[in-house]
Amino acid sequence: MDREIPASERKKKRLKTIIRIGAVVAVVAVGTVAVGKMMRASISASDLIIGTADTGTIEVTVSGTGNVIPAFEEIITSPISSRIVEVYRRAGDSVKVGTPILRLDLQSTETEVNNLNDQISIKRHELEQQKINSDTRLSDLAMQVRVKEMTLSKLEAELRNEIYLDSIGSGTGERVRQAQLAVGTGRLELEQMRQQLANERKIAAAGDNVKRLDINIAEKNLHEMSRTLEDARVTSPRDATLTFILDKIGEKISEGQKIAIISDLSHFRIDAEISDSYAGKVSVGSLATVKIGKERLEGTVSNMTPQSANGVVKFTVTLSDDSHPRLRSGLRTDVFVNCDVVDDAVRIPNGSFYTGPGDYSLFFLSADGKTLEKRDVKLGDSNFDYIEAVEGIKPGDKVVISDMSRFKNSGSLKVK
Repeated sequence: MDREIPASERKKKRLKTIIRIGAVVAVVAVGTVAVGKMMRASISASDLIIGTADTGTIEVTVSGTGNVIPAFEEIITSPISSRIVEVYRRAGDSVKVGTPILRLDLQSTETEVNNLNDQISIKRHELEQQKINSDTRLSDLAMQVRVKEMTLSKLEAELRNEIYLDSIGSGTGERVRQAQLAVGTGRLELEQMRQQLANERKIAAAGDNVKRLDINIAEKNLHEMSRTLEDARVTSPRDATLTFILDKIGEKISEGQKIAIISDLSHFRIDAEISDSYAGKVSVGSLATVKIGKERLEGTVSNMTPQSANGVVKFTVTLSDDSHPRLRSGLRTDVFVNCDVVDDAVRIPNGSFYTGPGDYSLFFLSADGKTLEKRDVKLGDSNFDYIEAVEGIKPGDKVVISDMSRFKNSGSLKVK
């Protein structure tokens, strides 16, 4: 017959079982933590990029970003409000100077040109008619002046006769006074007619000038309209590549709207931008290096905007080799502009960790190459190849220049 186990015995057994299980769990937990620490505290040597500090010259640069764009690009705009009737070329086509690109609806513009031609013809006929009328009126006035001159000559002769007759007693003083009055009146009338003739000539000349000016204005309008009509027959202004075109037939377009872009895709420049905090270090004429993949292209800052916008300053880099085969329109590039030279500087190779002058925590490789120790350093300016070490680095130190941000909480690492 089985005997019942006392409660105290059962309690002791449960306690021992709990202690054993707890010990096993603790060992497993400690082991897991230890393994995790060992895993986090080590790194493969193949994942490291090591740079050795040395002493030398640093041509300090400031970095920015840029876009490759054609050295020449021309936007063709519509000279009139119209609609697209035909499209002769597509984006990407090479075009020669004078090559038709597209055709606009020109009916209304051609009607305006024809109307202007008709108006100019009418104005010329009106001028001719005005000249004939003026010449006729002036001829009549000139004839009246001649007649008045002859009449005055007759009156003057009669006055002389009356004076003579009065001197020999055959005339009277009254008749002499009447003759003198007639001569004076005739002279005034002749002067009036001469003045009227001169005024009419001025009026006729002014009227002709007004008509000619009106015709000149109409001819200028015709010339401008004809040029607009010619421009509306959209052709390429030079040998280039068509990089953009409105190609929807029937689409309405407004005056001044962009309808095509032609570009010279054999030569390029870099449109770049840089933080406005570096604006004082960049100027026209500064040497620049453009990085495309592993290629480096040399150039010069040729233009720079005087004001910043949205925290950046824009500038243009003209390349020494602007037809390099790696250049492609729209390609993003890194741009480095030379702004200073530091001699006898302690320097380390440039790496992806560097974001500008300031304090950094970098890993240094031990002499035996088995461990990495973190050290606080101060870095200065940089260029494409090197970073100036201001404090905490001496020549010969081996520094990790690859991205170690995942180990930011580790003070040391083992190298596997």
